[in-house]
Amino acid sequence: MSQPKNLFKSNQPQTKAANIQQLTKQVQYWQMLTKIIQPLLPQPEQWQVVCYQHGVLTITGENQAMISQLGYLQKQYVAQLSQREELKDLQKIQVRLRTKNIQKKSINKDHPVSAETQQMLQSAAQFVNDPKLSQAIRNLASVIK
Repeated sequence: MSQPKNLFKSNQPQTKAANIQQLTKQVQYWQMLTKIIQPLLPQPEQWQVVCYQHGVLTITGENQAMISQLGYLQKQYVAQLSQREELKDLQKIQVRLRTKNIQKKSINKDHPVSAETQQMLQSAAQFVNDPKLSQAIRNLASVIK
């Protein structure tokens, strides 16, 4: 197996512009790999490469069933993908669930929350032992007034 390329290591001090160029290069590489793997992996799914390092390809998908299918058939997909020059060192595929981009509904005057609900949130905040969570609940109660 050949040694992986470290795209982030350099013998020269890095400037912000050089760092941005390196990151841009890495993202472009991942986008190129995404285009290669997309038609070869289970469909219908929008697979996305998030890392390829030391023979491990890390990808994400939004469909748990497709992710499970890829996990069960990983050996076959590794064999198929490693035939590509860009993925010749591929040994393993890690798959992670990517959350769907859902627009959050904002709380506004059209959906008022009752004073009783606000009071219940304030009371619940008092019983929570975690200070950060307790404060978050109090903040929620104050926002929805």
